[in-house]
Amino acid sequence: MRALRKALRRTPERPFAALPAGLWSPPVGRIDFGHLDRTTPVGEIFGPDRGQPIDRLFIEEFLGRNRDAIKGRVLEVGDSSYTMGFGGAAVTRADVLHVSGDNPIATIVGDIADPATLPENAFDCIVLTQTLHLIFDMPAAVRNLHRALKPGGTLLLTVPGVSAIDPWEWRDTWLWSLAPPALERLLQAEFTPADIALTSFGNVYSAIAFLAGAAVPDVDPAKLAVEDARFPVVVAARAFKGFSA
Repeated sequence: MRALRKALRRTPERPFAALPAGLWSPPVGRIDFGHLDRTTPVGEIFGPDRGQPIDRLFIEEFLGRNRDAIKGRVLEVGDSSYTMGFGGAAVTRADVLHVSGDNPIATIVGDIADPATLPENAFDCIVLTQTLHLIFDMPAAVRNLHRALKPGGTLLLTVPGVSAIDPWEWRDTWLWSLAPPALERLLQAEFTPADIALTSFGNVYSAIAFLAGAAVPDVDPAKLAVEDARFPVVVAARAFKGFSA
C-alpha cells in the first residue's frame, strides 16, 4: 500500500501510469482478454497438445525438491516414470499400481481405498501424483497409504487445486479438487502434523493459463515461478511415517 500511495502522489493526473505492473489495473470495462476472449480453451484441456502441461511442470518441480525420499522400494501409480526419473539408482524395487488389470506393467492391481490392495509396511516411498482426487473415499485411501509405508517411509502426494476436469479417461471419476487446508486435514488424520510439509504451486497467471489450455511454452516462466496460495493449481505434500507409527 505504501508503494501504491507513493505512485499516486507522483502522478495525480494519471495515477495508473506509474504503478508497478503487479499493482496496475485497467479501468472497469476496459480489460483486454486478447486470445482468451473465447468460451473454449485455446488448446486441449490441460494443454498437452501445445507442450508440457503447466501442472506437470509444478509436479516435477515438487518431486525434484524431494528426490531424496524416492529410494528403496517405491510405489507409483500407472507407471514408474517418476520413480526412476527422480530416484534412479537409489530405487531398489519399483512397483506400479493400477486400478484395473489392463495395465501390463502393473505389479499391484486394485483400489487404494480398499485395505486389501496394498501390503502393510512395504514401501520406503509412495509417489502418488494427481490420483487421490479420483477416489471418493479419500480418508480410507490416506489411511491405507499410511499403512502401506514402512516406518520411516515417505508419501509424496500431489492433487489438483484450480483445474479443469478431465474429459477423457477419468471423466466419470474426477470427483474432487482440494484446497491446501483440505489436504492437510486429510493427512493429519493418519500422519503426525509435524511430519507433514505442505506446499502449493500456482498464482492467478498460471491458473488462468492452465484453465485456458495453455502449456509451458506459451507462458512466461518467471511468472509461473511465483507462488500464491490463493490460486493453487497443484497442492503437494510430503508426509513422513514415524518409526512409532
